[in-house]
Amino acid sequence: MIIARVVATVVSTEKHPHYRGHKILAVQPVDPEGRPQGRTLLAVDGVQAGIGDTVLVVDEGGSARTVIGEEAALTIRTAVCAIVDRVDREGSS
Repeated sequence: MIIARVVATVVSTEKHPHYRGHKILAVQPVDPEGRPQGRTLLAVDGVQAGIGDTVLVVDEGGSARTVIGEEAALTIRTAVCAIVDRVDREGSS
């Protein structure tokens, strides 16, 4: 799983049939303190996240398809599976 921040919503008039009815988000991976880490990903939204939300992302096809309830959608690899309320680290207050 990846901690990320939603940075944009992707709007498309034409989609592969597996993506119809699903919102696609651009998510920026972040470290536990919220600093950007790595490249932005596109992910299918499984939890109604919005821009600015910190989220958990799965970047593995089987898990992503389970999150969005589309087991046969083999084209889907990455999905937002949770909205993060906070990150607690050992030793921090």
